[in-house]
Amino acid sequence: MNELSAVVRRPTRARKAAGWTQDPDGVRRDILDVAREEFVENGLSGARVDDIAARMSTSKRMIYYYFGDKEGLYRAVLEEAYARIRTFERSLDLAALPPCEAIATLTGFTFDYHADNPDFVRLVMVENIHHARHLETSRKITELNLSAIEMIGSVYVRGIDEGVFRDGLDPIDIHLTISALSFYNVSNQASIRQVFGYDMAAPEARVRRRLSAIDTVLRMLCR
Repeated sequence: MNELSAVVRRPTRARKAAGWTQDPDGVRRDILDVAREEFVENGLSGARVDDIAARMSTSKRMIYYYFGDKEGLYRAVLEEAYARIRTFERSLDLAALPPCEAIATLTGFTFDYHADNPDFVRLVMVENIHHARHLETSRKITELNLSAIEMIGSVYVRGIDEGVFRDGLDPIDIHLTISALSFYNVSNQASIRQVFGYDMAAPEARVRRRLSAIDTVLRMLCR
C-alpha cells in the first residue's frame, strides 16, 4: 500500500479484550478509524453513533466518554485528518530544497496525497456542506492550517530573494492553487467521467495531470 494511503486500523481482538482501561489511546484511535468511514460514507447528518458502536463491538456510552457527542466525534475525525496531511508536509523538509524544487515537491505531494486519500477530500466536502462550522470551533485545525501557509510563505520569500520567483503573490493564493488542482481531481472524478467519458483516476491520466499541476504552479511563481 502507498505510504500516503489512509490506513484503517481495525480493532484487534486483543485490544477489545484489553479494554479501554489498558489501552485507551488504542481504543480512541480505533473509534476514529471506524467513525471516519461512517462520516465519509453517510456525512455528518446520516452517520449514526449506534452503527459506529456496533462495528466497534462497544457501546455508545464508551464513544461519548471519549468524544462527548456525535459532533465532538466528527470534529476529532476532522482534526486527525488535517493533522495527518500537515504531518506529511512537514516531513518533506522543504527548507532544505531550492525554492523551485521545493514548490514542485509540495505540489506533487499534495496531488498524490489527495489521490491516495479520497476520504480526506470527502470529509472536506462534508464540512463545506455544514459551512465549516466545526472547523471554526477547532483551534487545533486553525493552527495546523496556518502552519501550511507559513511553510509556503517561507519558500516563496527564499525564491524572491534568489530571484527565481516573481514578487506580488500571496502565499494563501499559492496554497489555494495547489489545493484546487489536487482536490478537483478527486472531488469531480464521477461527474467528469460521466459528462466527458474521461477517467481522471486512470494511471496515465493521473501522471499527466500531476505533471500539469506542477507545471501550472511553477508558471504561476517563476519569472
